[in-house]
Amino acid sequence: MTERLSTIGVRGILLDIEGTTTPIAFVHDVLFTYAKAHVRDFLVQHAHELADDVAQLRDEHAREVDPPPLTEAPDSIATYVHWLIDRDRKSTGLKSLQGKIWREGYTNGTLKSQVFADVRSAFERWQQAALKISIFSSGSVLAQKLLFAHTDNGDLTTFISDYFDTNVGAKGDAESYRRIATKMNLSPLEILFISDVVTELEAATAAGMQTRLSIRPGNQSQPDPDRFQIIHSLDEV
Repeated sequence: MTERLSTIGVRGILLDIEGTTTPIAFVHDVLFTYAKAHVRDFLVQHAHELADDVAQLRDEHAREVDPPPLTEAPDSIATYVHWLIDRDRKSTGLKSLQGKIWREGYTNGTLKSQVFADVRSAFERWQQAALKISIFSSGSVLAQKLLFAHTDNGDLTTFISDYFDTNVGAKGDAESYRRIATKMNLSPLEILFISDVVTELEAATAAGMQTRLSIRPGNQSQPDPDRFQIIHSLDEV
């Protein structure tokens, strides 16, 4: 199967996380729930290291439409964080704060991340074929590294060359994918991007990348999915 990638000039694989390597239910039902349950206490206990995250949340709050009130109190900040999580907002401040909360959960053994059964074998196969493996997620780089370091299939970070989050740009913006290609030292055409979201694939296509649409159990249906080549497992790549 990697021979097929070589025939279309692919030298790097860029992967989304939710719905591609990891069940969406794990992210929403486990990680988001954990962050909501622990955010207030974490804000109190680690206030000294969260100043930048809180400042970014305040900046984002000022641009929101009808958000909950935001004061200096941990309870107020936690309420706003819950509001963002409930809306699955791709907030850079939120994602940075969540990553730090999850780090504590992974470190104390409370959290163990889930990946689909085909992920490790795909990573091994791609690595043997000298393909560069990178991740692009709205979750922070810290959160991405933690997820792949603590999976139910072992530590997968040894397979991954680069991690990209919204600091490189929005996932629906073609320019984000051009920046990623530059950082991967590959031309966009040499990169295969796999995601479960059509708008992300559209942006990657506009940037010149090759794409695959990941359809997994629990993924949300996508508009006009037949515009893209569909896979149901990384075994197909």
